Amino acid sequence: MSAKMNILKELEKEMYLFNIGEHLESYRFLGSKQRTENGKEGWRFTVWAPNAKNVSLVGDFTEWKPVEMQKIGKTGGWSIFTEDAAQGDCYKYYIEDKNGKKKYKIDPYSFAYEVPPKDASVVFDMPEKKWKDGRWTANKKRKSIYQKPLNIYEVHFSSWKKHEDGSWYSFKDLAETLIPYVKEMGYTHIEFMPLMEHPLEASWGYQITGYFAVAARYGNLLELRDFVEEAHKEGVGVIMDWVPGHFCKNDYALSYFDGTPTFEYADPNRAINNRWGTLNFDLGKAQVHSFLISNAIFWLQEFHFDGIRVDAVSNMLYLDYDEGPWTPNVDGSNHNRQGIEFLKKMNTKVFERHPDTYMIAEESTAWANVTKPIEAGGLGFNYKWNMGWMNDTLRFFEMDPLFRKDNFNLITFSFMYAFNENFILPISHDEVVHGKQSLLGKMPGDRYKQFAGLRTLEAYMMAHPGKKLNFMGNEIGQFLEWRFYDQIEWGVLNNEFNPEFQHYIKTLNHLYKDTKALHEVDDAHTGLEILDADNHLESVLSFIRTGEKPRDFLIVVCNFTPVERRNFRVGVPYEGHYEVLLNTEMQEFGGTWTKNLPEMVTSLDGMNRQPFSIEFTLPALGVLFIKPKRVFGVNK
Repeated sequence: MSAKMNILKELEKEMYLFNIGEHLESYRFLGSKQRTENGKEGWRFTVWAPNAKNVSLVGDFTEWKPVEMQKIGKTGGWSIFTEDAAQGDCYKYYIEDKNGKKKYKIDPYSFAYEVPPKDASVVFDMPEKKWKDGRWTANKKRKSIYQKPLNIYEVHFSSWKKHEDGSWYSFKDLAETLIPYVKEMGYTHIEFMPLMEHPLEASWGYQITGYFAVAARYGNLLELRDFVEEAHKEGVGVIMDWVPGHFCKNDYALSYFDGTPTFEYADPNRAINNRWGTLNFDLGKAQVHSFLISNAIFWLQEFHFDGIRVDAVSNMLYLDYDEGPWTPNVDGSNHNRQGIEFLKKMNTKVFERHPDTYMIAEESTAWANVTKPIEAGGLGFNYKWNMGWMNDTLRFFEMDPLFRKDNFNLITFSFMYAFNENFILPISHDEVVHGKQSLLGKMPGDRYKQFAGLRTLEAYMMAHPGKKLNFMGNEIGQFLEWRFYDQIEWGVLNNEFNPEFQHYIKTLNHLYKDTKALHEVDDAHTGLEILDADNHLESVLSFIRTGEKPRDFLIVVCNFTPVERRNFRVGVPYEGHYEVLLNTEMQEFGGTWTKNLPEMVTSLDGMNRQPFSIEFTLPALGVLFIKPKRVFGVNK
């Protein structure tokens, strides 16, 4: 058998695994790969186009004249080897469908593309990297992710900060500025909104054409690898936002790739996503499983990302989630059974390889057991965005404080389901755009009360069970909504209250990381004890957060109205002395208090089902974190 036949036989084996949905590293053979074959150095191009009549390769190295590719048996794959291609050359596939219609298509597995509006694939292969983040990787294994602090800083690549001439920061620029900033501010992880290739900047990256490449306007894959490595060396994790439910419908990309529904559903009611103007992946197709799961593993394995935030999970769970016509199951139900099975399979395969990773579902409905194990009837994610908490909390804080007493359930209801899932509390990009106003703009009152409201919101969020996420700009009290085409309003740090608020967020973030009570037990009722959630007349909420050890506890008292409460009393579990860990109304944070509360000594007058109590002045529109200083009856 000739060497050429041997190569095609090897490709047939690869395509077999791809076709049954079990090739989890299909990026290693599909796309353009630098190889030496029969003693000749060159590039092999391989593509899946199962219903094509013919597929040719065109590019700079063919003078854009079609060169026919060879079928890989009956696998639906096509391949060709050429010595003429070179790294950096542009290319496409010229696909003739079964009706004789011909189209130029990009390579779905290309590692690079031209900068839009140009759209060709670019010949590019990645050398192996000798990673220098061993300490970070080892530390990930030392403690369960559920017991660690997770405080995410969500970033849109091109609008965090720009150069004076308006140009975007590169990955190198961000490594030198964003990573130190995030570290200094006390966040644990950066979460990038989608970095993959996308033609329209106004889509924020959520309408992807090239799943295995970084958007060319941002940089390249090698620069991204170096960024993640640098973040890890500085003790900062990196999470990738990912869109496996739907894709950009531009004609040159994945849509109807070989002239037939290839990556999308055959049923137009399932394929067409009217709300977002995209096409939905056919989650029942084995080859799509290989494509998408390989893509998740690609980012986790080859780039050492610490987790993936899976966008629009609800769109994959329901057949009628979209606007417009839909096709029900045979029994009339609306659950996307193929989507459900895909998500379970995806999570299973990812965790088999990367058990310490974050698989985060952005799921906006009440679907049960999203973060429960598959064997227990769950979808197998380990975290889910708590959209109910976010909606209720923002609605509550947008109200005039006068009306909060009549809507107090908005701020307390989340405690009823706080442990039904492993939650992340998100105040994301979606909440500060499209006329919703910035976080500061949502707060009622004058500027002083707006910032007092923001400090109260962030402290309540930090004390509430669940991991945390804030969008960039929230931490400086940005006044304008987020605009994808401009940097965040760094200039506001020259205004009154803004630098104090940034200092407050920095203090709060570090306090969260250093205080076990705030992050060790987010997934069990033992981490929370409500003291009083019924004081709606004064709009005061009080509760205890507890770590793994009984001595690691914190008393949290939130006053949601601009009325100072003197001689306020709450129950505490142990006799002794208590002190303030955080007072959101201190002058250094932009408040009015120049002197903090003195040490508090317990009284034998028990309350809130606790044997002892302490008395203090509760600041107006403020939050107190109170910790034990010297208490009796509990071991350290």
